[in-house]
Amino acid sequence: MQQEFISTNEYVASEQLMASVNVAIALQKPLLIKGEPGTGKTMLAQAVAKSLGKKLIIWNIKSTTKAQDGLYMYDTIQRLYDGQFGEEGVDDIAHYIKLGKLGEAFEDEEQVILLIDEIDKADLEFPNDLLWELDQMEFYIHETKRTVKAKQRPIVIITSNAEKELPDAFLRRCIFHYIDFPDETLMEEIVRTHYPDVEAHLLKNAMEVFYNIRGLRDIRKKPSTSELIDWINALQIGGISADEIRAKLPFIGVVVKKDEDLETVRQKLD
Repeated sequence: MQQEFISTNEYVASEQLMASVNVAIALQKPLLIKGEPGTGKTMLAQAVAKSLGKKLIIWNIKSTTKAQDGLYMYDTIQRLYDGQFGEEGVDDIAHYIKLGKLGEAFEDEEQVILLIDEIDKADLEFPNDLLWELDQMEFYIHETKRTVKAKQRPIVIITSNAEKELPDAFLRRCIFHYIDFPDETLMEEIVRTHYPDVEAHLLKNAMEVFYNIRGLRDIRKKPSTSELIDWINALQIGGISADEIRAKLPFIGVVVKKDEDLETVRQKLD
């Protein structure tokens, strides 16, 4: 029977998110995850790996990343250096081929989880450059004339912060899920996975202030789930009472990170 992803002790997933993960696994298609920062997109891959008992390989995408980087790299500089100093094995080009993260996922004997994190940071051609490899689960190494085929088809999870539009051809090949910001019921469940003994009145008041801040029209950077969790921790460590939270906004810099936003919060919530 095929394994299914379920929430873990550290990661609370909605029913819709769990369904999207399991559909992507069943259909053997990449799962494209979008959502505002702090909604747990990257942590999802970690949770899926833990839930299914599989190894996680992370390919962090930067503005300079090329699709080739994920396949393999031919270290010509090292080969030239070794040749100058008479090192053995210089004639064996395969010795200087290093697989990238996608290559590692293909070569693993066991099925792995491959996270392609923040794909929209790369240039517009990057997603299209991966279409063949993600479709066929193979790529060709020209220097050694070897085709690397996936021994086990990896479960591919791709995250995007929606900074750039992704190509239609790429989107057609993915299962898409947008992680909505948690409502208060789900948020309480998330917080309690981290701090199960948090005092109920403190949590209630902190969440009320938190959602009020997110609701302010002039806020430039809305606080995220991770910032609420950090704030709850700071309030507990600082011995802050529930009634002080709205009155004094203690440690508010844990939640609000911009000067203009801090002023707005103090004006609107005082």
